[in-house]
Amino acid sequence: MTAGGLAAVHPVVAPAFASVARSLAAYLAALVMSFLLVGCASLPFFGSKADSVDATGVRANTAASAPDAAASAAAAERAEYQFEVVAPDPMRALLVNYLDLSRFQTAPTTEGITTAELERLRLAAPAQARALLETEGYFNAEVAVERVANTSGKPLLRMTVQPGPRTLVTGFTLDVVGDMETAVQAGDATAVAELATLRRSWGMQPGEPFRDGEWSSAKNAALARLHSEGYAAATWSGTNAKVDAEANTAQLSLVAESGPLYRLGAIRIEGVSRYDEDAVRKLATFRTGEPYTEKLLLDYQERLQKLGLFEGTSVELDPNPETAAAAPVTIRLKELQKQQATVGVGYSANTGPRFSLEHIDRRIFGTRWIAKNKFELGPELKSWSGELTSYPLDGLYRNLLSGNVQRLRSTDELLSSWSLRAGRTQDTPRIERLYYGEAVHARVVNNDLTSDANAISGNYNWVFRDLDNVLLPTRGYSLSAQAALGVARGERTIGAINETGRGPFGRAYGRITWYKPLGSNWYATVRGEAGELFTNSVVSVPDTLLFRAGGDDSVRGYGYRSLGPTAYGILVSGRVLMTGSVEVARPISPKYPAFWWAAFIDAGNAADRWTNLNPVLGYGLGLRWRSPVGPLRLDLAYGQEVKQFRVHLSVGIAF
Repeated sequence: MTAGGLAAVHPVVAPAFASVARSLAAYLAALVMSFLLVGCASLPFFGSKADSVDATGVRANTAASAPDAAASAAAAERAEYQFEVVAPDPMRALLVNYLDLSRFQTAPTTEGITTAELERLRLAAPAQARALLETEGYFNAEVAVERVANTSGKPLLRMTVQPGPRTLVTGFTLDVVGDMETAVQAGDATAVAELATLRRSWGMQPGEPFRDGEWSSAKNAALARLHSEGYAAATWSGTNAKVDAEANTAQLSLVAESGPLYRLGAIRIEGVSRYDEDAVRKLATFRTGEPYTEKLLLDYQERLQKLGLFEGTSVELDPNPETAAAAPVTIRLKELQKQQATVGVGYSANTGPRFSLEHIDRRIFGTRWIAKNKFELGPELKSWSGELTSYPLDGLYRNLLSGNVQRLRSTDELLSSWSLRAGRTQDTPRIERLYYGEAVHARVVNNDLTSDANAISGNYNWVFRDLDNVLLPTRGYSLSAQAALGVARGERTIGAINETGRGPFGRAYGRITWYKPLGSNWYATVRGEAGELFTNSVVSVPDTLLFRAGGDDSVRGYGYRSLGPTAYGILVSGRVLMTGSVEVARPISPKYPAFWWAAFIDAGNAADRWTNLNPVLGYGLGLRWRSPVGPLRLDLAYGQEVKQFRVHLSVGIAF
């Protein structure tokens, strides 16, 4: 070879050279085909825009070699279109939310589809829509997608849906095998009743629409009920929904494997160091060997939380089937600090602004007693209250010692009072009881009246609750009752008139609050209260045992303790009381379900006797914030008797 090229070819080299030439020609041909394939890469059967396949079958990323050109091509090929669904509203919402045609319509540029892909989705959309409609029980839906002329310049794809008849549940069977079946066959009343309840509460009764979501929810709910009623290892051994698409019917059959009936075993306590384990054990209302129910443990957990010694509580059953005959109950606790002080500020329409200081000692002087002291200081109210409560005793009882001193100014008068109590409390799952003896003193002074009285009495207070939620109830009712017998002695001076009397008395008071959902997100609350002091008219009783109405939780539109009888033209406390209230409320917006508005009407009064009771009206509108610690209420009420508006602000629920 020379620098100018090939001068000659040796005979031995010629065959090899020919072979190389053939290979080079093949390579050039492959290279040309590769360029042609790159040009066709946007066709739907060649994969995505970013990928191409070379002649050797190796996938190569053309975007990596020419990013700017690929991006421009993608933007040019992105299909822009409009999509609408013509169907009944519930079905329309389902299709608009889940169809690919709807999803890609609003997708970002980087996730857009090509014109060819749009056509593929259009052809696939009817099948996808029918599959979605079947989950709602429509197995014979007719679906069509067509292109419609559109003045916007973008193609309009319109889906038309004729859902056809909905599939209904025509019947179901629900059976059990395992220990529960054995108990039912043996005639065990509890097992027989539980199986009947399980079938009665089944979530898809005959005549109801068949829906995939409801089918799953009903199965989960039935299994959860078995778990909560003692069969903690229950599972489904078989479930079947036989759908006849032509007849639009569904026949359901289910068999539950109940597993063993769990019985409660030993209590294991974790996390107790400052306080006594004995206090935890005494709050348990179940015995070893008793059949397990979820409610037993939830009630136990609630009592532990209300004890006031623990920040967090957890009560769990060991689900191991091998220990089902005596399943251990594990209690995990997080203790509160022994000493706690709380400083606060607040306001209520009844007593105005206030500053408060509260202190708790959860093991005072190393004893099994909890001590609470609370001071409140404000322009209208100055008070101290103290309480000593023992750790739990047998039978869920606790001993109680308490005292209270207050100085309250309202409606141009000054009330000074104190009280001392000694008694016992009992807190069961639904009922609270309080038995106590009490000594009371009260003195009322205004420009024209002075009343000074003392009393000693024996008392019984009872509270029953059947509510869906104690803090934020919407369904159920609460009922409270108080009864007292005692003796009183006192003196009252009105102007130049002096009255003195002593003797026995009886006192009764009751209050009921009823909560009821009305549908369409409306809720009703109805409240009523009544009380009477039974005594000879000459007996002077401490003012704190008498009755007045008016204020946040009484008759709104009137001042706190501003409603009652008059004596010689002066407002005094009465011996009878009756008030009532009706309120309807609903959330302001679905976006803010914790905020409600309300409309209400209140009525009532206090009097010296029933024949003199003259109810007055108050009505208005309010706002509610259903906070995690209880409802906050802000009301604007009009007092019809006084012909003026009043703002009421309160937090919590009164029972």
